[in-house]
Amino acid sequence: MADRARLFCKDEVLTYSYLLLYIALSSGQIFFNKWVLSSKEINFPYPLGLTLLHMIFSSVLCFLLTKVFKILKVEEGMTTEIYVTSVMPIGAMFAMTLWLGNTAYMYISVAFAQMLKAIMPVAVFVLGVAAGLEVMSCRMLLIMSVISFGVLVASYGELNISWIGVVYQMGGVVGEALRLIFMEIFVKRKGLKLNPISVMFYVSPCSALCLFIPWIFLEKTKMEADASWNFPIVVLTLNSLCTFALNLSVFLVITHTSALTIRVAGVVKDWVVVLISALLFADTKLTLINLVGYAIAIAGVAAYNNFKLKKEASRVTPEESESSQPLQAATTSDSK
Repeated sequence: MADRARLFCKDEVLTYSYLLLYIALSSGQIFFNKWVLSSKEINFPYPLGLTLLHMIFSSVLCFLLTKVFKILKVEEGMTTEIYVTSVMPIGAMFAMTLWLGNTAYMYISVAFAQMLKAIMPVAVFVLGVAAGLEVMSCRMLLIMSVISFGVLVASYGELNISWIGVVYQMGGVVGEALRLIFMEIFVKRKGLKLNPISVMFYVSPCSALCLFIPWIFLEKTKMEADASWNFPIVVLTLNSLCTFALNLSVFLVITHTSALTIRVAGVVKDWVVVLISALLFADTKLTLINLVGYAIAIAGVAAYNNFKLKKEASRVTPEESESSQPLQAATTSDSK
């Protein structure tokens, strides 16, 4: 019993560590990308090209770490059928999410872009129910509604709306919701156990290919015709390295929790980004309505975490009685 309690506590600490790492990296990367894309700062105003650079960097780094230096190991078991039916959809949605999300920052403020993600928890939950990953319940619908309502209230009053930016951001929301669902199916339901670096090894090249094709038609000609943009190698390399670390943390969280959990963590991250952006950017003004709305959202996050932890704790005993495998194997490869 004592060993079981220690394993459970260790797993919870590890899960929350991954969540905090994801929130910190994701928040920092948003400001980093905004800084790189801004014509007043680094002046690399090509979001598709920047996202393509991230995926190429990730592909090369994964190859070096696993095949050249052999610091990390790529898990075996990948088949053509799994790659086509799972990895390619994940890679395509991953590319879509990063591309459209980065493009939105060219038209709308960082704060408003995060506020538009209010519908994400509900979107992931509904898609998760349809895919059999989540269970429909009135309580969960209420919690998701509270979170979304809170962020919507916080975003009320936005005056300088660019509908082009809104379309880009909402397209990124759809892509991310689908990616997270595909990711959970790939990691948890296909029976293939891959560590995070293995997932990046397989997904990054596919995402790079999905980005390269539209880049040829949408940005390549513009970049060749315009000589005013900058390409600081050190800054862009550091930006790509931070993106790699962020993507790795996303897969770590998905492996240890669920798509819905990371989206709820994403709401917390959005809240942090909005507050920090109010301090960094003069065009972001927070009102009492904003603060009340985010307080409602955080209350929803707390309610969800409490519900999820109780649910997972109640599953420990039934799972142990149904399986003859050691508890350590279950918690290591598929911590739910």
